[in-house]
Amino acid sequence: MNRMGFDNGQYLQLQSRRIRERIDQFGGKLYLEFGGKLFDDYHASRVLPGFQPDSKIRMLLEMKDEAEVIVAISADDIERNKRRGDLGISYDEDALRLIDAFRSCGLLVSGVCITHCRGQEASKGFQKRLEALNVPVSRLYYIPDYPTNLPLIVSEQGFGKNDFMETHRPLVVVTAPGPGSGKMAVCLSQLYHHHTRGEKAGYAKFETFPVWDLPLKHPVNLAYEAATADLNDVNMIDPYHLSAYGEQAVNYNRDVETFPVLMAMMERILGKSPYQSPTDMGVNMVGSCISDDVACQDASRQEIIRRWFAARMDWRNGLGSENTVYKIEMLLNQLGLSPEDRPPVLPARAKAEDTGKPAMAFELPDGRMVTGKTSSLLGACAACMLNALKALAGIDDSVPLLSPEVIRPVQRLKVEYLGNSNPRLHVDEVLTALSVCAVTDPTAAAAMEALSRLRGTEAHSTVILSANDAKTLGKLGVRLTCDAAYETHRLYHAG
Repeated sequence: MNRMGFDNGQYLQLQSRRIRERIDQFGGKLYLEFGGKLFDDYHASRVLPGFQPDSKIRMLLEMKDEAEVIVAISADDIERNKRRGDLGISYDEDALRLIDAFRSCGLLVSGVCITHCRGQEASKGFQKRLEALNVPVSRLYYIPDYPTNLPLIVSEQGFGKNDFMETHRPLVVVTAPGPGSGKMAVCLSQLYHHHTRGEKAGYAKFETFPVWDLPLKHPVNLAYEAATADLNDVNMIDPYHLSAYGEQAVNYNRDVETFPVLMAMMERILGKSPYQSPTDMGVNMVGSCISDDVACQDASRQEIIRRWFAARMDWRNGLGSENTVYKIEMLLNQLGLSPEDRPPVLPARAKAEDTGKPAMAFELPDGRMVTGKTSSLLGACAACMLNALKALAGIDDSVPLLSPEVIRPVQRLKVEYLGNSNPRLHVDEVLTALSVCAVTDPTAAAAMEALSRLRGTEAHSTVILSANDAKTLGKLGVRLTCDAAYETHRLYHAG
């Protein structure tokens, strides 16, 4: 059963207070590089039960009269049409989506900063598109030997050539569609221009993970390693923090590796670096808001197992690497875990063995386990969904929510008119049929009312689900894993 381990209200208070303290430290102007997701941070909500996915944006909204946002995007990513794997949209489209999302929340967007500019045609087109939409645009130009050629970088021929984005509020949040967008360069370039104008401004970094004041091998921090295994990120003790203060703090390898260069840049820009370590740069207060460490450890262990299943499935689909799987396996071994420690795995596999067909298991938020099997009418996922809704609504398991007379016309539509080779109903089709039945059937209506209570359900399938089923489960807040196998031996799997 789900157990809260994180005080979200305390987090909102402490985090906004910490950021205000950092603004005051720099005389009233702070550029805050925001790593990770500002919206929909589901990784944090999974490993810190009680952390709300929108916590970071809610924290900023408490400071919305003091804050504005710059969206950074790399010209190289625009040129390559780089896409977000989770949303399936290009980075330039996501930049527009982010602007809309910030504005809808009441946050001021200063504009978009296009980085790594070398005359790429696609980025020029995107700039024209932004300007036509009345979105201010600045450009950061490619600097040879960045970030090592400090005399060139911190000069009129380096940062001095970049456009300056006019900002007017104490806190400037710099975010991006994804990693490698040049957020830090935007912050430092802005600092350089403020300094040449004789204006005070500072820089800090917001990263939720790793949590600097938790132990290096704490499951919450190991879950971050699992989440970034494909990026070769490794948590480590911050050697600069240990040397400066005699205390251990956790950071990750990329920040530790780039810190000497960053410190040297800030010394050239400001005259003296305000930071003695990469950890000093951060403002993260997550560690102070953990209310039940055991609950967070347990949740993080389960996240690492989920990441292992996801990595195995990506490798099976040709989207990931075997090396990523091995890295997560090492984390499982460190914690003495196996994939079977995920509660719905063994019940799903037992059901598949009994029936000889693909099966599914749901562990409901209240701890109950339900299973579903493949039949001529329904896929295992759809069957398991109906069984879960019956359990949550208190409907006897023997009561059919959808009769064959309702299902067969939908199957005929799929096969005879829409050209689908698989007559079994997917989850979204079952829910559509159930919603129609709910108009006249009180039992179906009760099942539909239970849909919202599925959020937080853990699910496991003995085969890779169709993208359609997986997407629907995700929308319902169901946490899915799959064994890395397909139901058939076909090479093409459309759903």
